[in-house]
Amino acid sequence: MSKTYKDAPDGKARRTRRGAGQQRNISVRAVRRDPVDLRKLSRALIQLALAEAEAETDTSTNTEPRDINAQTEGEDV
Repeated sequence: MSKTYKDAPDGKARRTRRGAGQQRNISVRAVRRDPVDLRKLSRALIQLALAEAEAETDTSTNTEPRDINAQTEGEDV
């Protein structure tokens, strides 16, 4: 019998004993490379620092209070 149970006698996939609400335990194993790729690591760190700096400047420019009644320079009223 195949693992997908396509040839099951009732034509439906066979159900497992695990309930629909239970979570599965998934494990991920890392592959350690010796020596560490410092060039790739440093590029990722630089990109992260640039993204954080850009996000910080965006939030600082967007949070400045605006005076609605303020006139711009050179404008005659």
